[in-house]
Amino acid sequence: MKKSLSVIIVLFSLTAYSQVAENCYRLFLTDKDHSPYSLDKPEEFLSPEAILRREKQEIEIRNNDLPISKYYTDSLNKLGLQILNQSKWLNSVVVYTLDTELIDTIRRYGFIKSKQKIEKNLTPKTAIGFGLNAEYLVTKNQDNALDYGYGTTQIAMINGHVLHQNGYKGQGMTIAVIDGGFYKVDELPAFDSLWTNSQILGTRDFVDGDYNVYHGSDHGMKVLSTMASNIPGELIGTAPKANYWLLRSEYTPTENSIEEDNWVAAAEFADSVGCDIITSSLGYSEFDDPQQNYSYSDMDGNTTVVTRAADIAASKGILVLNSAGNAGDDEWKYITAPADGDSVLTVGAVDEYAQYVYFSGLGPTSDGRIKPNVSALGYQTSVQGVNGAITIANGTSFSTPIIAGMAACLWQSVPDLTNMEIIQRIEESAHQYSTPDYYLGYGIPDFAKAAHITSSDIIAFAEKSMIKVYPNPFTDNIHIELLLNTEDELSVQLYNMLGEKVLEVKSDAGEYAKITLNNLTQLSTGIYIIHVKAGNVIMQQRIIKLQ
Repeated sequence: MKKSLSVIIVLFSLTAYSQVAENCYRLFLTDKDHSPYSLDKPEEFLSPEAILRREKQEIEIRNNDLPISKYYTDSLNKLGLQILNQSKWLNSVVVYTLDTELIDTIRRYGFIKSKQKIEKNLTPKTAIGFGLNAEYLVTKNQDNALDYGYGTTQIAMINGHVLHQNGYKGQGMTIAVIDGGFYKVDELPAFDSLWTNSQILGTRDFVDGDYNVYHGSDHGMKVLSTMASNIPGELIGTAPKANYWLLRSEYTPTENSIEEDNWVAAAEFADSVGCDIITSSLGYSEFDDPQQNYSYSDMDGNTTVVTRAADIAASKGILVLNSAGNAGDDEWKYITAPADGDSVLTVGAVDEYAQYVYFSGLGPTSDGRIKPNVSALGYQTSVQGVNGAITIANGTSFSTPIIAGMAACLWQSVPDLTNMEIIQRIEESAHQYSTPDYYLGYGIPDFAKAAHITSSDIIAFAEKSMIKVYPNPFTDNIHIELLLNTEDELSVQLYNMLGEKVLEVKSDAGEYAKITLNNLTQLSTGIYIIHVKAGNVIMQQRIIKLQ
């Protein structure tokens, strides 16, 4: 019985067709009366995976978990309305009809709470929140200290390699990627290991109502590559061992409000199949029909359809991440929905020097909350290209999945935490947690710190080895104190985020050593990695250079 109900959930969600151009309406229903289901028997309407996530995080089964009343949907069908989409969380349906008089009179039915016209035309327009149209061939630094190839900068910047070195690569975690298309994910080399190890759990297209997501936009493919790529020496993503669902919600040539409903359907589907994380590099503020546009005041975490759904997804125990958008240098300049959600981990963009990138969407929300929450590399980010080569692309679309993949690794390392506790760990680890701003939020996370992995845990070849680096951040001098269990020669190296060695000091080791690196004002602002080696003792620590 449970299995057949899971299939019903899947098929029922595949009724959204965003290409319908006119006469689409979102109807909000008053209640869920006449339902054959009861909150006391969730196994009749929720999948085992969805129930397990709620139980693990002590989340109650709520009224918004109940399916929409079939009595109401049948009544709408009998009126001649075609139901394109529906949301149990928002208790809403999207309908299509050519009979405008019918829509004008539908409020007479007692179960219709309100209605909105949500789509007008299909004039092509670029969606805010997607990656910028910049892609170039990249050159690999052959002297990289790590084996992440072109992806060294984006993972070392957030100390993600530390979790990988400790065995946390996303195993057992499931990530839903909601995007506009996953062109050639079934062919390109970055994803070979996903197919070999059956890490693609499935696909759904909420635009065309089928299962084929490997066409159209290549945006989702590039997003996925920042997490799932697994080609040592070329590109390794932040969660190469995680499982993935690929969900298409966006019709990229246009920007219409019905795509919010597609996103909601995709998020509800992600819940139904037991996903731990949703990562979305989409955003909504302006539409092809200006009458549908949102204002900045709507970015309050409670107004837009997609934001309300994102927060509900979080209330079900899912860790929801969304890009801050790329409108930082536009007239709009702020984040877009659902990045304004109070339970959404919103990600901005920095360059390789850990500096704010001009296009990254700004906070605060209209009600004054810090946004973005954190930031990561979103300028010249290494991604899989459509021709099989590794390329670079710009946008908060790519900084977001970088964090999402590492969040999966973090959660794997501390599985007893809730989704909101994971967000708190990530924020508290960030480099400007005590002084957040509306450009980078709390700053660039340190996932080793978030996982409470100490420097001696990174590669603990020698017993009782310890490292202390201060001040962090630094401006001119760095003091390094080392407790070692070796008499071998000591080498201290400083690497920038390009993997280039900018400084090296050698000396005798002994049981205790203290080294000071002086006159560092000439170094560029940004993040550096201190690499210490003495015999079989190897330790690394991230440190930040201020102006």
